[in-house]
Amino acid sequence: MPLNPISLLERMISAGEVDLGFDPDHGYLPSLLEHLDVPSTSQALVFSKSSFQQTLISPSAPRALYFNDNVYVGWVQGGDVIELIAVDPASGPVFYTLDQQPAVGPRIERQTTACLLCHESLSSTSTVPRLLVLSALPDARGFVVRVAPYTITDQHPLEERWAGWYVTGTHGEQRHMGNVVVREPRSAIGNVADYVRNMDFSEGANVTDLGARFDTRPYLTEHSDIVALLLLVHQTHVHNLMARASQEVRTAVEAEFGGVTSVIESRGEALVGGMLFVDAAPLTGLVTGTSDFATDFSAWGLRDSRGRSLRDLDLERRLLRYPLSYLVYSDAFDAMPEPLHEYVYRRFTEVLTGEDRSGNFDHLSSSDRRAIFEILVETKPDFAVFAANRSP
Repeated sequence: MPLNPISLLERMISAGEVDLGFDPDHGYLPSLLEHLDVPSTSQALVFSKSSFQQTLISPSAPRALYFNDNVYVGWVQGGDVIELIAVDPASGPVFYTLDQQPAVGPRIERQTTACLLCHESLSSTSTVPRLLVLSALPDARGFVVRVAPYTITDQHPLEERWAGWYVTGTHGEQRHMGNVVVREPRSAIGNVADYVRNMDFSEGANVTDLGARFDTRPYLTEHSDIVALLLLVHQTHVHNLMARASQEVRTAVEAEFGGVTSVIESRGEALVGGMLFVDAAPLTGLVTGTSDFATDFSAWGLRDSRGRSLRDLDLERRLLRYPLSYLVYSDAFDAMPEPLHEYVYRRFTEVLTGEDRSGNFDHLSSSDRRAIFEILVETKPDFAVFAANRSP
C-alpha cells in the first residue's frame, strides 16, 4: 500500500484523528491544503479542457492547481471531486480523489484507472505514470486547438510554454503562450502550425491582473503566478525522471538482469542532467511574480552556514541561483534504490568538484559548482558522508 502524505492523511481521517473542514465556497479545499501543507500561493490556473472534469473548465472557469514538493491538488468550480496526486517514495505518482459533498469523515479514494488514461507512461519499458504540464492552445470555450508541445519541461523555451494557462507576472520582452485563446473557428484556421507561428502572443504578456478576463473571486487567490508555473514545470519533470529511474532500476535488480549497470547509468544520467538543469532553457530577462509565492518558496529552504539555499531563486538568467534541484531533499529522492542513489551521488561529486570534464555541464561555472557542493555538504548529511568517504 502506498505510503505518502495523502495516504497518511486518509488513514488519519478514517481513524477520526483529522476532521476536514467544509467551506461553502470551496468545499474541502482550504482544509485539505492546510493539512497537506500546500500553500495557496502556489495557485496556477489552467483553462484548457485537459482534465476528466473538463466539462466544467473554460476560460471563464479555469481549473486551479496547488502544489508542494510532494503533492499536487486540482480544484474545479462546481466539481464533484478534488483531484490529488502524491509522489510516493516507492511507487512514483499515485492518484486520488476527494468527494466534494459534505460528509462526516470524508473519504479520499485511490484512482487506478481513469487518471491513467492520460497519465500513463509513454515508455515501453516503464509502467510508472507521468505528471503532465500540458501546453495546449485552446479556443474561446477551452477546447484544445493545438497541443504545442504535448507536455512541457524546463528544456522548452518560454515561447512554447503555458498555452491554455493563465499567467500573472512580468517578464519583459520574453513571450509565452499563456492568457491567449484562438478566436477563429477551427475550420477557418487551415494549417494549425502556420497559424500558431503567426499568432501574436503579446496580448498575453506581462499580465498582472486577471480580473478583466474572468471572475477571480471564486478562487483562493487572484493569481496564477509565473514563478509558481516555472517551478511546476521544473519539478514535474524531475519527479518523472526520478520515478522512472527508480522503477526501472528496481525492476532490473529484482530480475537479476545482466544489464543492470547500463540501466543504472542511462536512467541515472538522465536524472542527474535534469536535476542539474542540463539543456534547461535560459531566461533572457527578469521574471517577477504577482503573489508571495517566490518569498514563501525560498523561505522553506535549508540553509548552510553562509545563508545559502538550493531554494534561492535567480529569475533573471535561470530559475535557481544555485542550479541543483531542491528535490534532492525529497522523500522520493531518498527512497531511490541504493545503486541508483550511489550513482547519482557519485556523478554529483564528479560534476561539482570539476572531475567531470565531459562538457555536458559547462552551463555551471566553477563558482556555481563550488557553491552547490558546499551547500549539499552542509545541508544533506548522507551526501556529506558519501563525499568524505569517496576515494579520489
